[in-house]
Amino acid sequence: MADINFTKKSLLRPHTSTLPGSVKPVESKTGATKLVIGATYSYGQNVSLTSSDGLSYLQSQPSQLTSRREPSPNPPGITFSSDINDDISDKDSSKSQEKEVEDEPVINSDPSTLIEKSSIGLKPDIALLIKDPMKTIDSMKLSNSTVKQLNETQRLRLERCLNKFKDVLQSANIDLDALRNLSWLGIPNELPSELRSITWQLLLEYLPCNADRQVKTLAQKRQEYFESVSKAYAKGIADRTIWHQIHIDVPRTNPGTVLYQCETTQQCLERILYVWAIRHPASGYVQGINDLVTPFFQVFLSFYIDENPENYDTSYLPKNVLDVIEADSFWCLSKLLDGIQDNYTFAQVGIQRQINKLKDLINRINAPLAAHLQKEGVEYLQFAFRWMNCLLMREMPLKHIIRMWDTYLAERLDGFSVFHLYVCVAFLDKWSDYLKSRDFQEIMIFLQSLPTETAKWKEQDIELLLSEAYRLKSLYHEAPNHLSRV
Repeated sequence: MADINFTKKSLLRPHTSTLPGSVKPVESKTGATKLVIGATYSYGQNVSLTSSDGLSYLQSQPSQLTSRREPSPNPPGITFSSDINDDISDKDSSKSQEKEVEDEPVINSDPSTLIEKSSIGLKPDIALLIKDPMKTIDSMKLSNSTVKQLNETQRLRLERCLNKFKDVLQSANIDLDALRNLSWLGIPNELPSELRSITWQLLLEYLPCNADRQVKTLAQKRQEYFESVSKAYAKGIADRTIWHQIHIDVPRTNPGTVLYQCETTQQCLERILYVWAIRHPASGYVQGINDLVTPFFQVFLSFYIDENPENYDTSYLPKNVLDVIEADSFWCLSKLLDGIQDNYTFAQVGIQRQINKLKDLINRINAPLAAHLQKEGVEYLQFAFRWMNCLLMREMPLKHIIRMWDTYLAERLDGFSVFHLYVCVAFLDKWSDYLKSRDFQEIMIFLQSLPTETAKWKEQDIELLLSEAYRLKSLYHEAPNHLSRV
């Protein structure tokens, strides 16, 4: 088996960042190598967990941070006079000290520079795109660069697909069932990027189906978000604990991608997550939610630019464009989390329930694999916690996650809970032959470094995974007798 990297390092930080259920080989005092399971977001320490105490440990462990000047969380129209700088030594991570520092506003005295900078990569008619995104539907077509790369059969197929979407979206009252049927099969990347952005907002019922209400509703919701930001930061950062954890997690998000290492992007994500946490005190902020906002942010960014969003520096965006991307991302994240909020409340009971169901289903559909995992002492919590907590976002490239979310969103409210469970079942079952021939250590290492980041893992693999999940859901969901022998 090829060498596997056990850790991933942030581009901005020297520390190792791991998620719940991760596995590290650690040399003991005797020189022997043992596995440490469940070292969660720990910096400079390794903690061994069992399935029974895993979740309680996740709730109790504080995170630590390399010293870095905290970017200002300033929302529109608000200025703060202080900032936090957590000074933590790599050699002694238990000592940290908060220092209040003055936050000087950066003033550019040359307006022409701002105008030139803000126009890079933007689509035309930005003001219209912001006010009424649906106005773009009539003019949607395959780009010239895309057409040049297609043969005649491919071009005709994509044009038919685009026309089907346009027929649905141009209705005065959009038929969501018809839109779900189209989105379930995936929105081809060759189609205009505006299409996915609009479709996702409609399927989440953030954008109204009634054409007469769309412009007014968008303006109201965006304004409501800005007011929530202003209220959350009116007297500075009220909940330093939540803000501190968010501020640690955001730079870890997609560390190999330019978009998410851009300071402007990170400040947007920090505000989104902090405002959401303040508005949802029952759960607050939980590690992993930072991953869930990124598909929305990236898809909505692509609505306004002509470049690859993953390589885009958001500091080039005009403020009004950045504001609406941030607001739309907040509301769509909120809609998603409304359906899976018990995953993030105390003890994360929703995730525990999903892991138990995953185990039951594997026992039923692949008894030899289930028996082997039990024989080797593999606990599902050790690898599946991350699958449920982050919706497989740590297991696959973001481009594949975005494709999966086309289908998840088409599955109504159950997409990120019930359907995701069956995707995880199909995902584990896919590696069955390999896993059955390996021991505990090899199994855990493999499940923490799955070969889904390689060039061999293509969109066709995602299509097969979703199809298998649909088949399994059709057989077993709401059919408890199928599990009676478990």
